[in-house]
Amino acid sequence: MRTLPGWWLLCALAAGPVAAAAPPAPAAPAIPGAGSVAPEVQLCLQHLKPEERDRAAKALGPLESVPLYRVQLEVDPKERRVWGKVQVRLVAKGPRPVTELYLRLTPNTRSRQVTLSGAKLNGKAVTLELGPEPTLQRIAVDPPVAPGGALSLEVSVKGTVPKAAPGAESLMGSGGLLGGSARGGGADDHGAFSATADVVSLVGVVPQVPPVDDRGQPWAGPQGLGDLALYEPAHVLATLTVPPGWSAHATGTPMGAVPERDGRVRYSFAAAAVRDFPVLVTRGYQSAAATVNGVTVESHFAAQDAAVGKRVLKYASQALTEFEKRLGPLPYTHFRVVQAPLSGGAGGMEFPGLVTVGTSLYRAKQDPLSMLVGMPGMEAIQELLDAQGAAMLSQVGAQVGASLERTLEFTVAHEVAHQYFAGLVGSDPIRDPVVDESLAQYAALLYMEWAHGPEAAESLRNEALVMPYQFYRMTGGRDGRADRPTGDFDGGELEYGALVYGKAPLLHHASRKLVGDSAFFKALRAYVDTYRFRWACKACFTQELAKASPANAKALTQLRTRWWEESHGDEDLGAADLQGLMEAMGGGAMGGVKLDAQTQELLEQLLPQLMGQ
Repeated sequence: MRTLPGWWLLCALAAGPVAAAAPPAPAAPAIPGAGSVAPEVQLCLQHLKPEERDRAAKALGPLESVPLYRVQLEVDPKERRVWGKVQVRLVAKGPRPVTELYLRLTPNTRSRQVTLSGAKLNGKAVTLELGPEPTLQRIAVDPPVAPGGALSLEVSVKGTVPKAAPGAESLMGSGGLLGGSARGGGADDHGAFSATADVVSLVGVVPQVPPVDDRGQPWAGPQGLGDLALYEPAHVLATLTVPPGWSAHATGTPMGAVPERDGRVRYSFAAAAVRDFPVLVTRGYQSAAATVNGVTVESHFAAQDAAVGKRVLKYASQALTEFEKRLGPLPYTHFRVVQAPLSGGAGGMEFPGLVTVGTSLYRAKQDPLSMLVGMPGMEAIQELLDAQGAAMLSQVGAQVGASLERTLEFTVAHEVAHQYFAGLVGSDPIRDPVVDESLAQYAALLYMEWAHGPEAAESLRNEALVMPYQFYRMTGGRDGRADRPTGDFDGGELEYGALVYGKAPLLHHASRKLVGDSAFFKALRAYVDTYRFRWACKACFTQELAKASPANAKALTQLRTRWWEESHGDEDLGAADLQGLMEAMGGGAMGGVKLDAQTQELLEQLLPQLMGQ
């Protein structure tokens, strides 16, 4: 998930000079070497590039034994209801017999918005129990199933989708700046399970089996901050039925859109070896597509945002092209970017094969103030703008627009990078968010360097990584350990963004300087190749760097300790006051803005309110 430097827009404003349905898919072709693979698995494997199937099997074992989800959902956007059935087929793995199964429903983090019923295990009715946390349901497996044995679990699903928070299409509509300074100031899931008039986001509605630890206990679920969940790679066959005029979007190869007799349309998708299965339903959307090295890249967007939606396609295609050159091929045949009304400071959300980018970013360049709708303190900002006059906004409009366009491109690149970290190279997003978020953030910075040159990358490094940390410190936030579970960030979104998205990625910048480009990029490619479809550890990338540069092994470990486990942010990134932040932007979009004393005093008075305090 990408947390935007929304504070920068605030400073800029205050510091002025005194879809159409897819065509039916052809019948599934025979897969070379598939042998006795079941037809439903063959359908799923169309989602993998042919040359990637052997690599997936090497990492996961026989692809026939990978978990298979069969999903049938119907959606009524008007009533905000979703219902259907989900069946999961598993092969018991591990050293011990399976005595219990868990299903996770991330929409239930705060309240029970999705319910399960009618559970059957291997055809026999079983009882669903509440798990050790609200998102989990437990099923006892009696008799236990020995390793290698098969399990088939079927449940009925029913959910009511909450209305999106007021101002959900603005960056900060559900809380203070960047979602508020404390947990509870914004949406727990950034709108992942919510509905507006034209978008129903159903992320998490498909119950999935969570990974378990060495004791057989499920990994921790969402904590109201950061990402929601990640799962073992699995195949998915899904049908999504929606009313006429609506379209369905999900991960996987589209298998067609078939009209029903009642006028509704049934969309079908087949996905292979994916760690999650997001679902969105939209009305009035358009789409554009391009092809990158055998990957169909799609951009889906509201009709009014068509120009931006096409630029998003360009940015996604460019980022994927650069990443495939240096990180290796994306294994999937389809990748989608869907515009969604994200809230609470999120610019995007990542899922394997599909990412969302916030509507606020699509509309920010045209109307910068729309990003601030619903934010505490907005009335005072409006008074400030009125007092200084409309000329102030017009004079900085071009600079603000250029910065927001860079932010859009950087955000898209960040979400594309998540296809590798942790979509392909798995890591625990709840316990170890610093692993995938820091790599996705730094990979987005690398993309800017490859696409626009070192000077542009350096500008973005300061603007997107250094300044959020400095702003957080200036407003009273405390430096601290970046490497901790999402639930341990008591300072909420602002602290999480400053340490996980700001400070932590700069470990990779320091490591690159230490070992040099040749060793750094050799290690980065080795990291992806070694752990694709597998789970990586917190130290795994450092270990690959040490292999590429053995003489620096000890120093690399010390760097990871310094940047991720200790508190040297002020020393490494520098502290700044409000004027210092603006002056630091010297050659950037604002050209080195000088705050007058009255504006600076007003902003300093407003900061506690703007932060949701």
